[in-house]
Amino acid sequence: MKIGVLAIQGDFIEHIAILGKLGVSSRQVRLPEQFADLDGLIIPGGESTTLSRLMSLYQLREPVARMAQQHQAVWGTCAGMIMMAHEITEADPIPLQLMDIGVQRNAFGRQIDSFEQDLDIAEFDAPPFHAIFIRAPVIFRVGDGVKVLATLPDGRPVAVQQGKLLATSFHPELTSDTRFHQHFLDLAAGQVSGPA
Repeated sequence: MKIGVLAIQGDFIEHIAILGKLGVSSRQVRLPEQFADLDGLIIPGGESTTLSRLMSLYQLREPVARMAQQHQAVWGTCAGMIMMAHEITEADPIPLQLMDIGVQRNAFGRQIDSFEQDLDIAEFDAPPFHAIFIRAPVIFRVGDGVKVLATLPDGRPVAVQQGKLLATSFHPELTSDTRFHQHFLDLAAGQVSGPA
């Protein structure tokens, strides 16, 4: 299995490190031709406006959309989740509209308002997943075909899945807990199914 990690901006190195820890081959993706032979793609956290503009500049939007249309696994974390959304609350950045979700950027405020939260994940065995939220977005609308994997204590969704598409408001790559990465690998391998 080979997983691509979009490596134009953000914390892609941390994702690559966890994939290596799980014994999975990965590729830094910066150009359209680097999508060849991938089994899945991770869009990392970073700054969503910059990410959006660089994806347009390097002609990466169409290859990512094609992966999703071909039912390949794609996972967006934090800014990556914003890019996965069908709609966001601001005019910029321009999302890829891959998942039937609505997302609000910087829902919790500035960098100083970042926080950590233990989350119960229905698909995971105990213990709870310790999630790190940094200038995090939150999901304000979930479409009929989208499964909510985790919510904050106030009920707002922060992890969702639609078929082989996965999105998280937080940064699993900044923890030592590999369960979200393993879940994504299982999606890529076709071992986990979800709403179409």
